[in-house]
Formats: sequence, structure tokens, C-alpha cells
Amino acid sequence: MLTIYHNPRCSKSRQTLELIQQNSNKELSIVEYLKQPLTQVEIEQLLSLLSCKPIDMMRVKEAEFKEQNLVSANDDQLIEAMMNTPKLIERPIVSDGNQAIIGRPPENVLALC
Repeated sequence: MLTIYHNPRCSKSRQTLELIQQNSNKELSIVEYLKQPLTQVEIEQLLSLLSCKPIDMMRVKEAEFKEQNLVSANDDQLIEAMMNTPKLIERPIVSDGNQAIIGRPPENVLALC
């Protein structure tokens, strides 16, 4: 089963979803994380599956990143910021439960299909 953490307003997220639907026979779960914000546990699980630091899973060019003064924040503060401001989470993220990939470019996720 694949899970896509999806923002339907994002063109890259829509392209990634379309690629998955065209190239995978796996069951697909779509999580619109802006409507259902991720919990701390969910974010930490994704970070583990991505093998990255919180800053690498964030949209650092968003105005909210600068407004919240996150440039020098520690990992716990960054995770809290992603929980409270889901717009800061990089998109899309696709996971098969064992591994996760950020779909930038969208073709990256084909490895999970």
C-alpha cells in the first residue's frame, strides 16, 4: 500500500498522484495533510522513513518559515512547527511503509511503485 501526503492545490503533488495512479497497482491512501495535520508521531515516522532531518522535510521558502523565525530552530521546534503549520511540510511525500520519498521531481516516487 502506498500513502501520498498530498496537497491538491500543488501542481507537483497532483503530478505525483497521477504518476502513481498510472504506474502502480498498489492500493493508495491519500492524506490531505492540510486538512488532517500530521501528529508528532506521524512526522517522526516520515522523517525516519525519509532518513532525513526535519529541516530537509520543510518548505523553507514559505513566508511562515521566516515569520516563525525557524532558521535557527532545533529539530523539536521544527517538528512542532510542522504540526502547527502543515503548509511548511514539503510536498508531496509518498510512503510504502518501509521507505518514503519526496516527490520533487514527481518521478522520484516511481521507485516505490
